[in-house]
Amino acid sequence: MRSPIDPAAVAAGAERVADGRARILDELRKVIVGQDDVVEQVLIALFTGGHCLITGVPGLAKTLLIKTLAEVLDLDFRRIQFTPDLMPSDIIGTEMLEEDSGIRHLRFVKGPIFGQIILADEINRTPPKTQAALLEAMQEHHVTAYGRTYALEEPFFVLATQNPIELEGTYPLPEAQLDRFMFNIVISYLSEDDEVAVVTQTTSASKPAPQRVLNGADILEFQELAKQVVLAEEVARYAVRLVDASRPGRPGVPEFVDKWVKWGAGLRGSQALIRGAKARALMLGRYHVSIKDVQALAKPMLRHRVMTNFYAESEGINSDTIIERLLETVPAPKSGI
Repeated sequence: MRSPIDPAAVAAGAERVADGRARILDELRKVIVGQDDVVEQVLIALFTGGHCLITGVPGLAKTLLIKTLAEVLDLDFRRIQFTPDLMPSDIIGTEMLEEDSGIRHLRFVKGPIFGQIILADEINRTPPKTQAALLEAMQEHHVTAYGRTYALEEPFFVLATQNPIELEGTYPLPEAQLDRFMFNIVISYLSEDDEVAVVTQTTSASKPAPQRVLNGADILEFQELAKQVVLAEEVARYAVRLVDASRPGRPGVPEFVDKWVKWGAGLRGSQALIRGAKARALMLGRYHVSIKDVQALAKPMLRHRVMTNFYAESEGINSDTIIERLLETVPAPKSGI
């Protein structure tokens, strides 16, 4: 039987998480300029044990953000550059033949997946067979190789990047693998002021050095605290109705969903939305989920789970537009939580 939630303990935990968030942001901002929404979403995924897919054109500091985050959190960082010739064994590891005192034996040499923060760089440049090598690790937090199962060190966090503008030589991620990512974060260009700050900072002689402020044990504690955040039934129903409204053919869905959507978000979308909303509330110092927490995360959590059809594409409608319409259409609880 689950032990009852202690509101006082959750409130104290919310203060610790909010303080931890502030300390992480202070250190990240020494290196990363702008992109506050992106950083917030990455932290929410980290504090819930989820994974992120980051989409953006080259040169927007995707890799720098992830590497700096690993430094700030004192976690083992591994970078995997995905290429067309990359094999699953290049990610998971392989067996090597060794000789010891005249006796030959096989030893498993762990691959780069055995880290804590994994940067899967340009994941859509490798074939589906290699992409699938990440599936078990992302979902189960362990890998199976040569008949044996190897646990991954916690916390385990995958951030994959993909370039949306180069289509030749790329392999779009299958829907099943897209669904494994909690967030699909889109990085856009910086504002003029932020870009001036970046140009000034990166061309100067001094290099900012972010300090380590938290460790893996802190992150695991935050993940447990996020599970204890209070969730009102009407907020849970609102999140479920929002996701259900994205599914064509369901009773009462908006007309534009039946017209433009091929596949809507599944159950994992509802779960991710609630998990993320809990972490967002905690990061903002609250121990209860609000409707605004759900609404703030709807786009990055659902955009890769709502698949548009030919009619939407011909009219220039993407999943973000559909989610915006859903937020306008699906009524929120009158209590205003």
